[in-house]
Amino acid sequence: MPLTGIQIFKLLPKTNCGDCGVPTCLAFAMNLAAGKAELVACPHVSEGAKAQLQEASAPPIRPVTIGTGEREVKVGGETVMFRHEKRFENPPGLAILINDTMEDSEIDSRLERFKQLEYERVGLTLRPEMIAVKAESSDAGKFTNLVDKVSKNSDASIILMSDNADILAAGVKACADRKPLIYTATKDNLDSVASLGKENSCPVAVKAFSLEELAELTEELNKAGINDIVVDSGSRDIRQAFEDQVIIRNSALAKKFKPLGYPTIVLPCEMTDDPMKEAVIASVFVAKYGGIIVLSDFQGESLFPLLVERLNIFTDPQRPLATTQGIYEIGNPDENSPVLVTTNFSLTYFIVSGEIESSKVPSYLLVMDTEGLSVMTAWAAGKFVADLIGPFVKKSGIEDKVKHRKLVIPGYAAAESGGLEEELPGWEIMIGPRDGSLIPAYLKAWKS
Repeated sequence: MPLTGIQIFKLLPKTNCGDCGVPTCLAFAMNLAAGKAELVACPHVSEGAKAQLQEASAPPIRPVTIGTGEREVKVGGETVMFRHEKRFENPPGLAILINDTMEDSEIDSRLERFKQLEYERVGLTLRPEMIAVKAESSDAGKFTNLVDKVSKNSDASIILMSDNADILAAGVKACADRKPLIYTATKDNLDSVASLGKENSCPVAVKAFSLEELAELTEELNKAGINDIVVDSGSRDIRQAFEDQVIIRNSALAKKFKPLGYPTIVLPCEMTDDPMKEAVIASVFVAKYGGIIVLSDFQGESLFPLLVERLNIFTDPQRPLATTQGIYEIGNPDENSPVLVTTNFSLTYFIVSGEIESSKVPSYLLVMDTEGLSVMTAWAAGKFVADLIGPFVKKSGIEDKVKHRKLVIPGYAAAESGGLEEELPGWEIMIGPRDGSLIPAYLKAWKS
């Protein structure tokens, strides 16, 4: 069971120094218990207390990091079965499969798709992170050459796939600095693959054909000194694979069964030959509960929906996507350009800024921090009201950028116009449209 705030407080130094960012140790303890703070924020906690707190706060599913750099993938670390209970922590890594029997032209095209298939959505770059390199030829030289090519021509996190420990060793030698995932340890090669993982400080994937066998193998890996483990239940039937994912998650969370307390890897690429069906299968495991999902190929029409699904599911429902507060200049505005204000909910910002851009009327957009809430929600919650908007406008610096004193507020916040005129003497408060699609016509009329 996780420690309560009071139990955590008893282990803290009780200095109330404020170095952690909150005024008292009790407040910090409550934040730790709620998952709103990290233990490292307290520089004065004793080593003994730190060990107790870290052990007590360790997630039931071990977090595992694969790769390095910008496309490093962190999986696991989950604490709940359902997103509404708290949040899901680490989104699944999406991998494209490349094997050493493919023609060079096909390998090159897959590497190119891996680089090119990325998308901009609500201010975020959505893209895959992983390449699974599979040894199908049983030729260590060919496999090593392919691993070397992938390493030199991409920044991907790498999965090395073979059940031959010698071939895996050759692959690891070619990319050990990239911290690849070694796939796969089985009951037949467990000792060799465990040694390989330990010697190179690489995570190891273990595969079995029953959950009981899987638990036995993870315990053996633990005894061998391997803690960073990813598990494959071995099922390639979608129904059984789905059941396995649920049982593994539930065993770790509800039953505290440590031998299954690891992130999973699923292979839709081995479940069907139909690319669209494969994408549908992958979508199931994005939601429940794949840690790494290996696809036979990447195509925009199937990859993009998976990336958006992943974004939606792994966005913290208690902390909406938010844009940074400030002045946004759209279309090279000047001192006579319109000034609009809105909230920092990302979707609101991108809709409003997009409509301003399409109007071809250069404008200033003031984005106010409302804790990621939309206009109507923020207004109802008292976070987008006159006595907060007024001071924000004054401090924003917009008065130094424009000659006029006209401020356009969203139609949903029209009730704040009177209060804003009191907060901003000398400003004319103008009520804009409620619907973003009406902004272009509004701005053209404003300009005229």
